[in-house]
Amino acid sequence: MFTGIIEHQAKIIDIKKELSNVHFKLSTPITHELKVDQSVAHNGVCLTVTEIQEDGYWVTAIDETLQRTNLGQLKPNDTVNIERCMPAHGRFDGHIVQGHVDCTGVIDEIHDLDGSWMIFITHPADAGFTVTKGSICVNGISLTVVDSFPDAFSVAIIPYTWENTNLSKLSVSQTVNLEFDILGKYLKKFSVSLPIFKK
Repeated sequence: MFTGIIEHQAKIIDIKKELSNVHFKLSTPITHELKVDQSVAHNGVCLTVTEIQEDGYWVTAIDETLQRTNLGQLKPNDTVNIERCMPAHGRFDGHIVQGHVDCTGVIDEIHDLDGSWMIFITHPADAGFTVTKGSICVNGISLTVVDSFPDAFSVAIIPYTWENTNLSKLSVSQTVNLEFDILGKYLKKFSVSLPIFKK
């Protein structure tokens, strides 16, 4: 389980395709702290560390992951946001993030508000839903929803998040990974299946 609080950014230094899988080699200041079999979220996608070398580490994305996320669009020198799993004794600074991306969204607008930034993101209406002041995970970052629509939402970005994640490197029309709030997903399922919610 993750919290959506980004630890570092990792740079893609090599990409190898094998059948329908893609292997990524990444470099980050915490490479020496990682270990094989460890789960690390990359732009919000939970991937297993498969090999550690002196200059970086390897993870593998299978076809299902590539189809559902923006990882297949990555190129050498691109950066991804990374977060290790939350330790059992850790603080819950963000919200419950599983590392299971629901869909990709498209950046529709970016507004510089002279000290902060407002980003509008569109997504398939049937992929999930947001609520104003609720939580959303964008490229692995736990963010608070400002405006909520059936197929879009906006988030406000503080300077620290802008400077320490890959949001500042993105532009309009680019895709981002979205994981909707797990509590909202369960509530949506209950509302469809339980008669009490249909009255």
